[in-house]
Amino acid sequence: MKRKLVIKVQMTGDKCRTKALKLAAGAEGVTSVAIEGDDKSLVVVIGDEVDSVCLTRSLRKKVGYATIVSVAQLEESDEKKDEEDNPTPTICYSGYGQYPQFPSYCRVVSDPWPSNCFFM
Repeated sequence: MKRKLVIKVQMTGDKCRTKALKLAAGAEGVTSVAIEGDDKSLVVVIGDEVDSVCLTRSLRKKVGYATIVSVAQLEESDEKKDEEDNPTPTICYSGYGQYPQFPSYCRVVSDPWPSNCFFM
């Protein structure tokens, strides 16, 4: 389930805003980050299973005073849910030439908690 977090951060300049955006974008489960508000002091984070307390704590350590303004659940569209419930199988063939090729049905499985680490 996607969450929308709004965190108010005390930022003095563009350097602090850039630092806050980089820190929020690097958090686990974050899909998008934006800065909003009249004085550009609100950091809006959208993602799956984002830990709001951990993110706020790291913003306090690196940028400045931060408080959680709101945490809201975002609704998913019905079309996307229908596609997830009934995935269409794809046919996979084995690549061995000497053996008869029988189709085996595969389906694509996505990771519900993707990691920001690309090295294994």
